Amino acid sequence: MGLSGRFAVLRVDKTPGPTSHDVVAMARRALGTRRVGHTGTLDPFASGLLLLCVGAATRLSEYLAGLAKCYVATACLGQRTDTDDAAGRVLRVSGAWRTLDARGVEEVLATFVGCRLQVPPAYSAKKVEGRPLYERARRGVAVKAEPVPVEIHAITVLEVALPEVTFHVDCSSGTYVRALARDLGEALGVGAHLTRLRRLRVGRFSVEDAVPAGELHDAERVARAWLTPAQALAHLPRADVGTDEAVRLAHGQGVRAPPSLPEGAEPVAVFRDDELVAVAAVRGGWLRPNKVFARD
Repeated sequence: MGLSGRFAVLRVDKTPGPTSHDVVAMARRALGTRRVGHTGTLDPFASGLLLLCVGAATRLSEYLAGLAKCYVATACLGQRTDTDDAAGRVLRVSGAWRTLDARGVEEVLATFVGCRLQVPPAYSAKKVEGRPLYERARRGVAVKAEPVPVEIHAITVLEVALPEVTFHVDCSSGTYVRALARDLGEALGVGAHLTRLRRLRVGRFSVEDAVPAGELHDAERVARAWLTPAQALAHLPRADVGTDEAVRLAHGQGVRAPPSLPEGAEPVAVFRDDELVAVAAVRGGWLRPNKVFARD
């Protein structure tokens, strides 16, 4: 497709099976560029929205990785696995799920809404002492991750067909839905693991607007899934500058911040004629560039 000079973000709908890195590799081949990176992984068994940064937009990934996420998930009660999903080894089986009813399950699931500490799954990319947890888990080394703060904004139960529970969850970045299923099972006293997971949204971006990973060679389909830097960074405070200010920023110099931006605002997306010039911070009434995006 010859898009090595592209500076944009691509919405991709991952299928169950490949890793997020596999999807990046597919995009590199299809788009004809090595400069492709993702903004947050999906487990191999999961499907749904991945945001891929292409070209110089790979430098924008840190501003997208922290966006809130929305998923639809199915948990199976009565079985705990070492990976907290169906791919893992069964650790414990309980038939006590037969004593549960839909209302009781919904009431317990509702208690997870809000800010809480969550222990990441043993098989996860969460790093401890610089190494992903899954590397130690695969070697049989027991390492307990420290709990991390997460926020569950909302949970809506879609179906209770015991032993399965399907629910919609809005949550902060860094939340493991596998861990949510695990903790639900523990709270119910029966154990649980996740059997299906689909990411529906990242921030305000929907999987409905994404190109299926298997159609990355379809130029027309891909064209409808692009996000410009202005669209991708619309959640950030914005400043618009003229040509002279854009040149100064491109050389790493500060420019006067608009009065609408408070002291300490960071990060700020700075544009000239809707073209991204820099990502900056407001310091002492000036926009000080942290990253510049000089274009020919």
